[in-house]
Amino acid sequence: MPENIDTQSGAAPEAAQVAATPVGDRYVINPMISRFTVKVTATGMLSAFGHSPTIQIRHLKGEIVFSPQALEQSSLHFVVRADSLSVSDNISDKDRREIEGQMRVQVLETSKYPEIIYDSHSVVKSLADSESDVVLIGNLTLHGVTRPQKIPARITVTGDLLRAFGEFSLRQSDYSIKPVSAVGGGLKVKDEVMFSYDVAARKQA
Repeated sequence: MPENIDTQSGAAPEAAQVAATPVGDRYVINPMISRFTVKVTATGMLSAFGHSPTIQIRHLKGEIVFSPQALEQSSLHFVVRADSLSVSDNISDKDRREIEGQMRVQVLETSKYPEIIYDSHSVVKSLADSESDVVLIGNLTLHGVTRPQKIPARITVTGDLLRAFGEFSLRQSDYSIKPVSAVGGGLKVKDEVMFSYDVAARKQA
């Protein structure tokens, strides 16, 4: 029997691979015009002074496969460089260095876990009224822990530009992250953090 034939299906492996190819247009994320932020809610002495840091994700890449006619076969894959997270608030350089240092060394441990990865394996229509509202169902890998994560999104396509935007939350403790204090102990953060994103991706030929 030839080695390149599947004994159960009778089909060549090449044919099976073609059949498994995702249906839809491929879009590559443009990090220059995309925005991804993390809002951390502060507690402690300094929380009354508005010290709830907003973290900007500055280095992300990935791609989207999207087809309105085959929504369930659409997908998203993105990768964030963990050490690219930085505080975007107008605070002193000293506080900024302390918060960013603790975030990279103690919170995310970027030397051990350099990447944050999300892979969706299904897309479903949202219960919202808008035709452009969907829910991505996939897995988020953060701090060495992989967990299911649903991400609501509103998707618009204009010409060859696709935009997906929305927000979602997660608990740091679900990813073995211990919320830490900063600024001499006067700033502590809550377990739950909120993510907000507006991702732009360009259609590929």
